[in-house]
Amino acid sequence: MKKFLLGLVAVVLGITLLSFTPPADRYFEIARNLEIFAALFKEVNTYYVDDINPNKLVRTGIDAMLGSLDPYTNYIPEDEIENFQTMYKTGQYGGIGAVTREIGKRTVVTMVYDGFPASKGGLKIGDEIIKMDEVELSRITMEEANLLMRGQVGTTVTLTVKRYGAKDPLVLSFKREQIKVNNVPYFGMVSPTIGYVQLTDFTMEAGKGVKNAVTALKEKGAQGIILDLRGNPGGLLDEAVNICNIFLPKGKQVVSTRGKRAESNKNYETPGAPVDLDLPVAVLINRGSASASEIVAGTLQDYDRAVVIGEKSYGKGLVQVSTPLSYNSQVKITTAKYYTPTGRCIQVLDYEHRREDGSVGSIPDSLKKAFKTTHGRTVYDGGGIDPDISVPAPEASSITQVLYSAGFIFDYATQYAARHPGIAAAREFSLTDAEYNEFVQWMKDKKYNYRSPAEIQLAQLIREAKAERFYDDLKGSIDQIQSRINENRKNDLITYKAQIKSLLEEDIVSRYYFEKGEVEVSFKQDEEIRKSLEVLNNLPQYRKILNL
Repeated sequence: MKKFLLGLVAVVLGITLLSFTPPADRYFEIARNLEIFAALFKEVNTYYVDDINPNKLVRTGIDAMLGSLDPYTNYIPEDEIENFQTMYKTGQYGGIGAVTREIGKRTVVTMVYDGFPASKGGLKIGDEIIKMDEVELSRITMEEANLLMRGQVGTTVTLTVKRYGAKDPLVLSFKREQIKVNNVPYFGMVSPTIGYVQLTDFTMEAGKGVKNAVTALKEKGAQGIILDLRGNPGGLLDEAVNICNIFLPKGKQVVSTRGKRAESNKNYETPGAPVDLDLPVAVLINRGSASASEIVAGTLQDYDRAVVIGEKSYGKGLVQVSTPLSYNSQVKITTAKYYTPTGRCIQVLDYEHRREDGSVGSIPDSLKKAFKTTHGRTVYDGGGIDPDISVPAPEASSITQVLYSAGFIFDYATQYAARHPGIAAAREFSLTDAEYNEFVQWMKDKKYNYRSPAEIQLAQLIREAKAERFYDDLKGSIDQIQSRINENRKNDLITYKAQIKSLLEEDIVSRYYFEKGEVEVSFKQDEEIRKSLEVLNNLPQYRKILNL
């Protein structure tokens, strides 16, 4: 009991100290509520009809309390610290260098990192893991399986895998190593004059990784750089500063943070010499670009140092600080908001003013403020980063989503790789029409269900018609529409060929060229990269967009 209360005291203290209540009243409220909590917990533990799990009950209370603030203020117990450090800070863990995914009740290998134990020991993309040591994966959750896969460096893990084309399961043993997730899984030339850098997160040394990539690309003749931050959820603020420093001179303000306590109010400036102040830059963002990604995109936009291309970003303008608690746990608390050099905060959701039902609304347009960039362009706060050139991402069709989530695309790629010892280079690889038709034929005996937007709307019409009692009057028309929808569904594999074929090509190429191949094969379908090349190869247009 004492350990739970100590943890709760630390959490409550960390939150309530941010309020404006006078100190004496504040501490009285803390003590009073903790006394109530302890008494309540004791009564429930004593009299509740079933035995309770103290850890689970208190964790539920902590999560509910923090959940009333914002999604980023979290409690991290001891058994989750390693994952937290890997995800948000170090990017390192003890493991074998493989990524898995759950498809139905199967745990399948979706990526192996070149040069690490998984690839050196013979594990392949497409393998289904049946056992880990002597534990059957069908009996445990994906989270439990991930914990088993990771472990102390130097220890051994044995996997029993089912491989397509092999009669019997294979038993493979691996010695765990220190795995460092690469912040920059790919960089290279996308044209004779334009370099491309993909940054997937902002863990330690992200800035160093991007700096090295840009330097290497310049040596290869790059006269422009595409920095891809799409789907990047952010991470360490210092690394965002370091990345901005690649393109901005020393001493430029990158971001400022402001909170309720003096120590939360900080200014962050570029600390060193840049790599290049004149190299044209395009930054790619989408709805999944958040936090540190938005700092980089927003700062380079504020200084008119890069053209931002893609979709409006996520809109997370909140800063978190993690604090140690008792028993090796931590709490991550939102302590401030961050502001780009022009003074704008891009936070889109207003957690401070919740609706009566507890839901959170976006900051209304009427409250958004306009700011001016270095060369006089107008930018706005309160809603993420607006791209200079908007390129909406294509929406995946219902059938494409089902084929991916149900594993049909994954399984076909596995079988294709088993039948083809080699393929063309990733940038040159493309399924022929005949090969795509083979996939269509392969799908004919597969069972899968999905509903298109038209079917969803028709179902809604039927429900409303029945509720209003005029369904019988519409039944003939409804049946005709349903018949037409059913007919169209038969052709969906052809109608959405481009989408499905693109995913198939990425999955197939990953079997041969791993992460780098997956990236390169996607270039030919990537509208944002096409637009970036158009802008970076046309300096008058580039300068006009930035008011240079």
